[in-house]
Amino acid sequence: MNTIVRQLPAIHELQQDERFIAILESKQVSKEKLTEWLQETVADIRRDILEGNWKVDESIPIRFHDFIFHRLSKRLSLHSTYTLRRVINGTGTVLHTNLGRARLSEQAIKQVFETAHSYSNLEYNLELGKRGSRHDLIEELVKETTGAEAAMVVNNNAAAVYLVLTALAKDKEVIVSRGELVEIGGSFRVSSIMEESGANLKEVGTTNKTHYVDYERAITDETAMMMKVHTSNFKIIGFTKDVPVEELKPLAAKHDLLLYEDLGSGALYDLGKHGIGQEPTVAESLQNGADIVTFSGDKLLGGPQAGIIAGKKKWIDQLKKHQLARVLRVDKMTLAALEATLKEYVNEETVTKRLPTLRAVLLTKEEIRNKIDYFVGDLSPSWKVEIKQDVSQVGGGTMPEVELATFVLHLSHPTLKTQHIYDGLRKGAPAVVTRIIADQIAIDFRTIEEHEFTDLHLRLKEFD
Repeated sequence: MNTIVRQLPAIHELQQDERFIAILESKQVSKEKLTEWLQETVADIRRDILEGNWKVDESIPIRFHDFIFHRLSKRLSLHSTYTLRRVINGTGTVLHTNLGRARLSEQAIKQVFETAHSYSNLEYNLELGKRGSRHDLIEELVKETTGAEAAMVVNNNAAAVYLVLTALAKDKEVIVSRGELVEIGGSFRVSSIMEESGANLKEVGTTNKTHYVDYERAITDETAMMMKVHTSNFKIIGFTKDVPVEELKPLAAKHDLLLYEDLGSGALYDLGKHGIGQEPTVAESLQNGADIVTFSGDKLLGGPQAGIIAGKKKWIDQLKKHQLARVLRVDKMTLAALEATLKEYVNEETVTKRLPTLRAVLLTKEEIRNKIDYFVGDLSPSWKVEIKQDVSQVGGGTMPEVELATFVLHLSHPTLKTQHIYDGLRKGAPAVVTRIIADQIAIDFRTIEEHEFTDLHLRLKEFD
């Protein structure tokens, strides 16, 4: 291999190649930057040779110049694409936080395009011919799908929590169970958000047990709110006790306190009737007595990133008038995607097929096996194929205890190392994110749509 490495051409020699000169003339890239990429390309090839990830027949002269410029052209192609790029998710995690969480429905995508492509009535009442409010655009749909008296939308659920606490409990006490002081993604803690809002946290109970009497004893003249936080991203089992909203409602009413529940994930569709988890729906929380509920748009709801606040009109009206409402408001494209997503919930018979998130969660392992069998039929025979049973995750800090039965395609190559393939799939276009299990590439087709099969086949052919 060292003999082959010594045959790699020098950088100054490659700079004299007509292809290097042609790139400088046709691409918007400086000579310094192109030289840097050329050096990195040669270094990558050298490393592949030394690590045994480069197939070569030493009896045939190596056309290094051709190979280097082929690699360089691929790098240039990646450079010309956007930083935020499409990814094929082969991990089986449906709401993968690092990969953008919920995929939008076809109708939501069309609605975003139409809204972005044209002017819109974002803050204009077409019927009255005067200024309108963006809050009105989706409020009726939220009310219809949740049973709330009123609703509004901000840019994410952490913002929703912050607005509720700031506007309705600043300088007042908010009672929260110690077992519900969760930390969400990115090290953001409910207690920290509360501190920033100006509300005074009053912890009650213990990590695993909080009783009705703990809330009752904590109430003072300074108390404004009792807050329930649904622990979406973890589950305590064993010797536990908490107090549900319906039991706290009479206590809140007796002392004229606001009862607020942060649901986090925010399910509008009851997956429990399919035997998947025990995630409470927004409608259930409101029916059980919560005055205000906050939840995410891009988790189980299956829409864009947003924080939705639903509940009693008297409280929502106060939130709409608060100065932070303008700071935290969402743009027209988010509202367009959210409206289209919420419209799908009007028809419960079709929503599970039309929303990618619900469709993926509800796929049976037999349906996933059929997808794999169809895909493998066109796969190159150079791959060693195994199909094994496994489990998928819902993801997004949702239903941590739920495992979705699945089948996973395991691939291995006769000459290439698994890590090399894994890295290559991730770095190419479109990027393919997979897992490594038992030194094999593992692809869970729960999160891969059939329209992505062609691109995935082409990416795998790069390693033939």
